Amino acid sequence: MMQTEHERYMETALRLAERAYEEDEVPVGAIVVKDGAVIGKGYNQVERLNDPTAHAEILAITAAANTLGDKRLEGCTLYVTLEPCPMCAGAIVLARIPTLVFAAYDPKAGASGTLYNITEDDRLNHKVHVIPGVLDAKSNALLKAFFGAIRKV
Repeated sequence: MMQTEHERYMETALRLAERAYEEDEVPVGAIVVKDGAVIGKGYNQVERLNDPTAHAEILAITAAANTLGDKRLEGCTLYVTLEPCPMCAGAIVLARIPTLVFAAYDPKAGASGTLYNITEDDRLNHKVHVIPGVLDAKSNALLKAFFGAIRKV
C-alpha cells in the first residue's frame, strides 16, 4: 500500500515522539509543513525544561514562526502525534494554521473534537480544518508503552 503524504509527514512527527520517549517525556512529536518543507519541529520537553507549556506543538509553532519571521502560519499544516490539548489548540488558532493533522485521539485532554473543539469553533476568528486519526495505531502504541512503563515503576 502506498503511503499518503499525510502519513509520510506523520512518520516524521512520530520519530520526534520516539525521541521524547527516549528522554522520558510524554511521547508526542509535531512538525509544521509549508509548501512541502518542514519549517518547524518539536517534541515534548516539559520535564527537561521544567516548563508546562513546552508541548510538542508549541515548540514546533515557535520554530516555524521563527523560520518564516511571522507569527501567522498561513498556508501551513501542523502534524502532531496526539490530539492537541486546549493550550495547544488555542495556539494553533492564534497562529492561523489552516490545517491540523493528528494521530491519536486524547480522551483526557483532546481539544480538537474529543472533549472540546477549539480548533473548529465557529465563535473564534479562525477555524482549522482537522484531519484526525492518521497513523493513530503507531502513536497509541508508543503512548501505551510509555504509560505502561511508568505504571510499573
